[in-house]
Amino acid sequence: MNFISVLSCLSLALTTAAAQGPKPCVSPELMSGGFTLMDAGGLYMSTGTVSYDAIGQRMRVRNFPLVGNETFPMDQLMLFNQKVYYEIDWSKLSCKKKALDTTFIPMQVPSDAKLMGQVFMGSSSLWGMGVLTNTWYGELPQNGQYSFVFTEIGCIPVTWSVYTPASGWVAVSTFNWVLGNTNPMDYSPPFFCGKAELEENETPDTFFSALQSLAKQTKEQE
Repeated sequence: MNFISVLSCLSLALTTAAAQGPKPCVSPELMSGGFTLMDAGGLYMSTGTVSYDAIGQRMRVRNFPLVGNETFPMDQLMLFNQKVYYEIDWSKLSCKKKALDTTFIPMQVPSDAKLMGQVFMGSSSLWGMGVLTNTWYGELPQNGQYSFVFTEIGCIPVTWSVYTPASGWVAVSTFNWVLGNTNPMDYSPPFFCGKAELEENETPDTFFSALQSLAKQTKEQE
């Protein structure tokens, strides 16, 4: 009888441990932070800031891409709920309106993601020397793949690595996240974007291919 009780307790403990394992998570609803991006071919590098509104499903990305030996300011407003994004050129007071693929919103771990592992970035020897992270992987539409690293506590994105046949590998590292947004007007298109017409593309851009759009335009012009 005691042996059966021990087995029951052991089974319950294993079940509880399994239930407490890392689960796909969703980041805080309002966030602002910085990022760097690089593609595998070395054609495109970028650094900038991003504001995220999960409630309205909107993102504002301001960055400075380095294409070849030239740096360009770039401002993009991504409206996932409307399936469009704007490329804003303040120097010319002009806008381009493009289709946005909303099958993937990057500030969350997809519900079907698989856990690759859990590790400390930095050191676990002393408090404050590292952060516990989970690495997730899975598949994207159009034969794509991804690998994401999110913190265990808070579900804060650390890195994204994404592959698609069209754009190859893209790696994004993030930093200096704070909760909340300082300027709600970030998510409203400027007045001169009102007349922008939706450009026709065979395949809508994803979050990552939208960030690479300037590099693609430069390559086509060469």
